[in-house]
This record gives sequence, C-alpha cells and structure tokens, in this order.
Amino acid sequence: MKNNKHNEKPQDETPVVDDILDTDNEQTELSDELNKEMNEMEVLRQQLEDAQAAVEKEKKEYMFLMADFDNFRKRVRREKEDLLKNGNEKVLAGLLPIVDDFERGLEATKDSEDPGSIREGMELIYNKLVKYLEQNGVKAMESTGSEFDADFHEAIATIPAPGEELKGKVVDTVQKGYTINDKVLRHAKVAVGE
Repeated sequence: MKNNKHNEKPQDETPVVDDILDTDNEQTELSDELNKEMNEMEVLRQQLEDAQAAVEKEKKEYMFLMADFDNFRKRVRREKEDLLKNGNEKVLAGLLPIVDDFERGLEATKDSEDPGSIREGMELIYNKLVKYLEQNGVKAMESTGSEFDADFHEAIATIPAPGEELKGKVVDTVQKGYTINDKVLRHAKVAVGE
C-alpha cells in the first residue's frame, strides 16, 4: 500500500482564517468596549474633579461668611458695650443745668432770711426737673385712691380703711412710683386699706 499522506490534498484553510477573523472581531469589540469604559472613566474623573472644585469653592465662601459673621458679632458686642457705657450720657448731660440752678439757688439764699423766696426757688428747680423727666418718658404714678395693683404698687402696710369704699384700695402713698415709657421704673410704696 502506498502512503497517501503525501498525496493528500491539503484541507481547506478557511476555518483557520475564520478563526483568526473571529478573534480579530472579538479583539476589536473588546477594544471598543475598553475605549468606551475608558471614556466613561474619563467623564467620571472629570465630574469628580468638578465636584471637588465646587466643594472647595463653597468651603472658601463658607469660611469668608463665617469670618464676616464673627466680625459682625464682635462689632455689635463692642457697640452694645459702648452704648451701655455711654448710654446715660445724654440723660446726665440734661441734669447738669438743673444742678447749676441748685448751685445758683444755694448761693443766692446763703444770706437770705426770706423763706418764701427760698421755697419759690426750690419749686422752680423742682418743676424744671419734673419737666425734664417727662421729656425723657418718666412720669409719676397717681396711686392714692386707686385699686391696689401689685404690678405698680408695693404694699408696705395695711391699715384699717376709713370707709367701706377704700377697702382694697391705696389709702396713702409713702413713696411715689414712676414709669418710663409705660414700664415701671420704681414701684410706689403704699399703705392699703383693709
């Protein structure tokens, strides 16, 4: 028998080429997928960098805002301290002319023997002081004869009421009370009828 191995025709090489072409197609697909994923990663990386930049910007703006607020708070505290420290300056400056009047009155009455003129001078100064207090919102309370009110009065004594109509009412005012802009500045010390 003859050896037919040499005489055999080579088999068709098409399957090998198809395998190579399939492999090339797969590699192209893989390469396309890899490029697509790399593009997506690049987009994500860019989005991350943008987000980090935005966070940094917001952080800086927040720090500036906090510094501005801290400066504002310090300035307001300083202004409040100055206001409390010097707030009564206007009131005290308004009292100085009254002190001047007292000094002039004392000097003028030093050798005077007329009690009527001394009293008249004191009444003028008293009226000037009361007027100044009223200009600054301070008013005297009228307590005698009114109903006792713990918001305005301080009862220092209870006394028998001279009449039935004065029970529970202020019979006598020992010390006047004052309000400033409708707020109690000093409670009136009163005796209440029972």
